[in-house]
Amino acid sequence: MAHEKNHDYHIIQPSIWPLLAALGGFVMLFGAVLLFHDMGPWMFLIGLAGVLYVMYGWWSDVVTESNQGDHTPVVRIGLRYGFIFFIMSEVMFFAAWFWSFFKHALYPMGPNSPAVDGVWPPAGIETFDPWHLPLINTLILLLSGCAATWAHHALVHENNRKDMANGLILAVLLGLVFTFFQAYEYSHAAFGFSGNIYGANFFMATGFHGAHVIIGTIFLFVCYLRVRAGHFTPEQHIGFEMAAWYWHFVDVIWLFLFGAIYIWGS
Repeated sequence: MAHEKNHDYHIIQPSIWPLLAALGGFVMLFGAVLLFHDMGPWMFLIGLAGVLYVMYGWWSDVVTESNQGDHTPVVRIGLRYGFIFFIMSEVMFFAAWFWSFFKHALYPMGPNSPAVDGVWPPAGIETFDPWHLPLINTLILLLSGCAATWAHHALVHENNRKDMANGLILAVLLGLVFTFFQAYEYSHAAFGFSGNIYGANFFMATGFHGAHVIIGTIFLFVCYLRVRAGHFTPEQHIGFEMAAWYWHFVDVIWLFLFGAIYIWGS
């Protein structure tokens, strides 16, 4: 019994993933700078491929640790705290885009005086009608959040794995529909990313949210595959719990985007 641990903490083995993640992130960032200077996308794509590979390998190791019983109650508490801090950092990330949007909306820059001659939205900008496709997308994303909640209730309160799988796949499909409609909306925008501060703020805020929707959709789909593989129990489902938290965060951010940029900003 000397080789067995007598504590609730999981001591991880030395891992190459943090180093590879740093290298992949650096190459991707450097490649993005080259891409913005019209020097080709290849370095950016190489860095992106490295980051995706690290994500797959690192999280596969975490799933293996969970299946081996290393995620004790104490470890799960630490994972929850870590994920809460991650969500808080995401909140501040989006706060920067809201700050920029409100700053330029309340004090639009004019040719002579910053606060007198400026108008918002800028002259010539035709904004989206918030009560058509944006409203439909809002309902789609909220329904997807409801499906994720259904899946969580099915697991925790009923231990019904079939309903959990159905709820997850429904949430994933609705997330894909949201992404499709967002791309359709972008393709019909009457303004571009460059040349005006409204377009820059709009596409940065909604575009990063769209990236989070894609990430969250993948997150939920991985949970669906894990359910099909027999993972998760009503007592231990930290991976799915974090996916649900992330998805609800994406829902809430969209409600603020819809209210601030689509309704008030138009």
